[in-house]
Amino acid sequence: MAMPLRQSIKVATYLAEQKLRRRDKFPLIVELEPLFACNLKCEGCGKIQHPAGVLKQRMPVAQAVGAVMESGAPMVSIAGGEPLMHPQIDEIVRQLVAKRKYVFLCTNAMLLRKKMDKFTPSPYFAFAVHIDGLRERHDESVAKEGVFDEAVEAIKEAKRRGFRVTTNSTFFNTDTPQTIIEVLNFLNDDLRVDEMMISPAYAYEKAPDQEHFLGVEQTRELFKKAFAGGNRRRWRLNHSPLFLDFLEGKVDFPCTAWAIPNYSLFGWQRPCYLMSDGYVPTYRELVEETDWDKYGRGKDPRCANCMAHCGYEPTAVLATMGSLKESLRAMRETVSGNRE
Repeated sequence: MAMPLRQSIKVATYLAEQKLRRRDKFPLIVELEPLFACNLKCEGCGKIQHPAGVLKQRMPVAQAVGAVMESGAPMVSIAGGEPLMHPQIDEIVRQLVAKRKYVFLCTNAMLLRKKMDKFTPSPYFAFAVHIDGLRERHDESVAKEGVFDEAVEAIKEAKRRGFRVTTNSTFFNTDTPQTIIEVLNFLNDDLRVDEMMISPAYAYEKAPDQEHFLGVEQTRELFKKAFAGGNRRRWRLNHSPLFLDFLEGKVDFPCTAWAIPNYSLFGWQRPCYLMSDGYVPTYRELVEETDWDKYGRGKDPRCANCMAHCGYEPTAVLATMGSLKESLRAMRETVSGNRE
């Protein structure tokens, strides 16, 4: 795990505080969606299928920052849609960073070089660029040629200017262990991004492409082979060791969707970033009024093949904190990653 040491310490301290306060449900990172509009139409995306009137809406800065502060989470992932299309996205980031929140701005990077001057490098801020494969694979995924090359140039420019740059890669059943190895080798060794996040794709109900999502056994076999030969330890993956064990099928976990809640133009989304069973105005209502026991694999058919990080990474993190052995293991990998 390549999370910066300062961030690791803050998250560990936050988790310890929740335990001391005997809180059994709390947010680890908020998925903030200040808009749904996007400049791409990815086949596997279920976030851009809203009416035109909704796609034109932009969340006010005060509302976006207020939701994150209400939750108390130490980290926020700003997604969408494409956040760089929001005219005040730089101000949202600036205010969250000023409040010492760790901010990841998720982007397809098509506007990144144009908008980069609006942002300031900070240990509390990172661009999280979506890269699903090498050139042909990625451009096919986003249904537009040239996107991969633009993303690569934007990453290089952001690194040159001193920004932290992470990546987010989603994999489908059209991927093989070799395609995963190739793109992660490129990101890790050639572009030398700071951290990489990976996840099997979730079958969004409204996604145009419903044929290429992975099943549980497919996911486990895919990552088991991709991680072989020391790749897993060598790559700067921004995941807990137990979550990577989970992807390989070495351990299994229940879903803790309440730990990575989603806040959008409609409010707090129930139950998670991936599924929409209604919205509530406050995080407290989300936590206290959602029947969490009815969600997860074996409970809700929509969850049957889900192994996405937003449901299972927090479970792995909490399991790590509850085990001295796993805590020491995670600490060793964090220290090792920061020495590279």
